Amino acid sequence: MSKALTNKILITLGFLLVFRVLAYVPTPGVDVEVVKELFKSFENSALGLYNMFSGNAAERLSIISLGIMPYITAAIIMELLAATFPEQLGKLKKEREGMQKYMQIVRYLTVGIALIQSVGVAIGLNSYTGESGRSAIMMDTTTFVALGAVSMTAGTMILLWIGEQITQRGVGNGTSLIIFGGIVAGIPNAIGYTISLVNSGEMNFLVLVAVVAVMLLTVAAIIYVELAERRVPVSYSRKVMIESQNKRVMNYIPIKINLSGVIPPIFASAILMFPATLLQASENQYVKYLRDNLLNPDGYSFNAITFVLVIFFAYFYASIVFNPKDIAENLKRQGGFIPGVRPGQHSSEYISEIASRLTLWGSIYLAIISTLPWVLVKSMGVPFYFGGTAVLIVVQVALDTMRKIEAQIYMNRYQTLSAIGL
Repeated sequence: MSKALTNKILITLGFLLVFRVLAYVPTPGVDVEVVKELFKSFENSALGLYNMFSGNAAERLSIISLGIMPYITAAIIMELLAATFPEQLGKLKKEREGMQKYMQIVRYLTVGIALIQSVGVAIGLNSYTGESGRSAIMMDTTTFVALGAVSMTAGTMILLWIGEQITQRGVGNGTSLIIFGGIVAGIPNAIGYTISLVNSGEMNFLVLVAVVAVMLLTVAAIIYVELAERRVPVSYSRKVMIESQNKRVMNYIPIKINLSGVIPPIFASAILMFPATLLQASENQYVKYLRDNLLNPDGYSFNAITFVLVIFFAYFYASIVFNPKDIAENLKRQGGFIPGVRPGQHSSEYISEIASRLTLWGSIYLAIISTLPWVLVKSMGVPFYFGGTAVLIVVQVALDTMRKIEAQIYMNRYQTLSAIGL
């Protein structure tokens, strides 16, 4: 392993360590023990899901308790607006200066969403008292709302900066790795809690074996599909082959079954958790019905909505990251062609048709993996939340990071061989 790659890995681990340290820095004026009682009583609700994604920072009301979700929500809104107004916002993403302006808008929108969420959380906590009768906050409401809004919004922006630094200077996608780190951080507690349930007799050992089997099958299915791809054969003209005889010429176009990666389940979770967290403290009967039924991660309605949203975002994001027209044009420019298909528009349509079929199956796969494990575990009567979304994110991010490390290793070897003239 080269020194440059080692430094990138160390930078990534260093920033993730900072993220975990920030999870233990509480918002000023909050009684952490009372907040933990709140999350314990709502562990199978949207609060429990939000706490999992934040790496248990939410149950401590840390300054990063909102996590990276406000940024993801802002990114979703901007992507939808860019698709709706391609002439105005869509063009910004195609130019370097325009992309910088586009990302600046996303950051401003992130600040606005984080402020709204943090104010909602602060006001909601004001009306909550623990089992001992203590209030969740230890100062007057106005001061706490102001301090909470500033500190939690600042925490989200710090996480956004950490994610950008990991992406630019480390290995992997920074935003995905932060979510990955948050989920993985809760695994030791989950294992300990499960063992205690078995030891106390609250959970049958055979049920535990069945749950572990479901998890292993889920992981195996994710790895199998994520590594699968459709290879569209490509031929090159004789002239190009002669010019490239000493170079590696790819004779196929790889099209993954899951073109959108880990984004759809993350987007779906962000969309559902945003209103769920805002409505958590309300005592209105209609709001409580909406929160406890449609927006309860432990309910069937929530997972049905998740299923639909994952399919939608799989199609939506695949259309953004995969452009058949550009691939066909680049292929034609390089003197390549798909056997039996005319170059140009016909090649674009052919590639688009293949990608569309693969996206159909890829979206269904994502939706099933995001919901089926929960359905199976729910039917077994397991008293804790287990979702395929968490497993999907962890495995996909791990695979993506490993691929990028391997790509960096191969690139370093190629540069070394080129330097010595081989």
